[in-house]
Amino acid sequence: MRTVTIILTMLLLTMGSQAQEQIDTISTDTLRGHELHGVTVSAYRTGRMKSTGLANAELISSKELLRAACCNLGESFTTNPSVDVNYSDATTGTKQIKLLGLSGTYVQMLSENVPNYRGPAIPYALDYIPGPWMQSIQVSKGASSVKNGYESITGQINVEFKKPQATPFIDANLYFNSDTKLEANFGANMKLSEGWSTALLGHYEMLDKAHDDNDDHFADMPQIRQGALMSRWAYMSQNYMFQAAIKGLKEHRKGGQRVHTHEIRSPYLIDITNERYEAFAKNAFILNPERMTNIALILSGSIHHLRSMYGITHFDADLREGYASLLFETDFDEHHSLSAGLSLNHDYMDEHTDETTPGMYAQYTYKIGEKFTVMGGLRWDHSSQWGSFVTPRMHLMYSPASIVSFRGSVGKGYRTPHVLAENSYLLAANTMLKPLDNISQERAWNYGLSTSLRIPIGERTMELNAEYYYTHFLQQAVIDFDARTIHGMRDGDRSFSHTVQIDATYEVLPKLNVTAAWRWNDVKATYAGVLRSKPMNSRYKGLLTASYAPGLGKWQFDATLQLNGGGRLPDYHPDRRFSAYEQVSAQVTRFFRHWSIYAGGENITGFKQKNAIIGADNPWGSNFDATMVWGPVHGRVFYIGVRLNWNKI
Repeated sequence: MRTVTIILTMLLLTMGSQAQEQIDTISTDTLRGHELHGVTVSAYRTGRMKSTGLANAELISSKELLRAACCNLGESFTTNPSVDVNYSDATTGTKQIKLLGLSGTYVQMLSENVPNYRGPAIPYALDYIPGPWMQSIQVSKGASSVKNGYESITGQINVEFKKPQATPFIDANLYFNSDTKLEANFGANMKLSEGWSTALLGHYEMLDKAHDDNDDHFADMPQIRQGALMSRWAYMSQNYMFQAAIKGLKEHRKGGQRVHTHEIRSPYLIDITNERYEAFAKNAFILNPERMTNIALILSGSIHHLRSMYGITHFDADLREGYASLLFETDFDEHHSLSAGLSLNHDYMDEHTDETTPGMYAQYTYKIGEKFTVMGGLRWDHSSQWGSFVTPRMHLMYSPASIVSFRGSVGKGYRTPHVLAENSYLLAANTMLKPLDNISQERAWNYGLSTSLRIPIGERTMELNAEYYYTHFLQQAVIDFDARTIHGMRDGDRSFSHTVQIDATYEVLPKLNVTAAWRWNDVKATYAGVLRSKPMNSRYKGLLTASYAPGLGKWQFDATLQLNGGGRLPDYHPDRRFSAYEQVSAQVTRFFRHWSIYAGGENITGFKQKNAIIGADNPWGSNFDATMVWGPVHGRVFYIGVRLNWNKI
């Protein structure tokens, strides 16, 4: 039986499973007269798991993050069917996400359930969270809980970082790719006393060579240097829990026209510097553990400095944010629970963007047996800029059997648009979109229906999910690429998004897990009085991803195919439409006891958008535009990396 124990221990260490098996010592002399020659115990758990709660959410665990290089948050969705990530323009190297067919500005970003990354941080936020720092990611679609505020319209993305109070660890990650980009990450935690623990996370990346894959004399990927450091602290006792962190980051991007010869006397250059500082503190007082009764106080703040230059155009932004939340939660009994609280949010960017918003909320959950649950929430907030507004949200879940569940949600969301700060990539065009004066607070309703099925097929189970979401804007800051303006919705204007998605996950063979997904988007808005499809938005997406970890999991093979549908381009674009395209990524990983080595490729098909920059031959002319991006602007990239990890067992 010692052999069995060794095999099981190696398996759990190698695969990172949270499962725990109990092994009883059985005499090999008597087992109904038969000798026990050997036992093989195996455990397999996918890294992407659907929530069993009210929200239509999924958990992306650290195991799923190992399936790709995942240098940062933006690269963590390579194998995810719900979230799209693409370059925002053809010069700065920044990326943006889309959820339910809409821009990432309508997704509420959270760090450990604390609102984060707004204003000038939005275009760069995906690059600000290093992949090796993350413990998990939670993606929820549609109307979310009112506890985190009123801003979520299409959903939430919450990032959980590695914890100080976790099992003591030391880890590092070194990464190098064919573009000569180098990244280094480290993390460690330490238990200081019975209650206190601390952790330190560090990140540095460097790309000193600007790359021009399409030979238009503009860098597709700019030179980048970024450094970040986070210090975390935690105190845990029976009736009190405390978490705090402070983070600093500085990044410099240098791109634009590459000077190869003396023919370019006045090159068009892009220079962007970001400095960001964040801090948060969370306090939780446990009043009654049996009833889950607790009071929590959350405080957070951030300072963001942006200095940018696009040719001769300068844009600077300084944002100071403060957030406070006081929460009370309790379970009256197994059927009734309540959450209520107060919040205060303050944003200051300049004298025109100074907003203070106090608010309060209550959320009630009623559970009828094991089959039906309803949760209703209501917020009241008062903005110093927009006045008072109410945010209602409701969730329903019905599970008639353990293999099936139905969910429904409806809710309203609000947000204050900071048009230029949130879309600063638009400055990479001499015909930059001009904001008009009639832009006001954005308001939208979101409706969602989803179902989850667990279908037994042979000895394994297929997980099948289907969902539909409808987002309807009452007021929106419309980016009209056709007319080259940004304006608020006028009387009679419409703006909406329909999204349908079906995905299935199945373990085809032992340790061979496959996910297939298909999503259809219908995103339209009124442009110049005509309801039209949103430009540069793919009509559909198909995804097929597979992961195979044979034997004891010493090797892992991952591959993903994405099919992105075509769509409309702005009227002045010479092509008018773009066609569907596919992308392939793959990775192989070899695990050892305290380290692993991985190698892979991104965009292996090598597809690149042609003529990503309009007027690249004359960047000082009125026709120059680097914002018409709908696909990859960079070709295939190959990489290799080493992960080191030590956990105290």
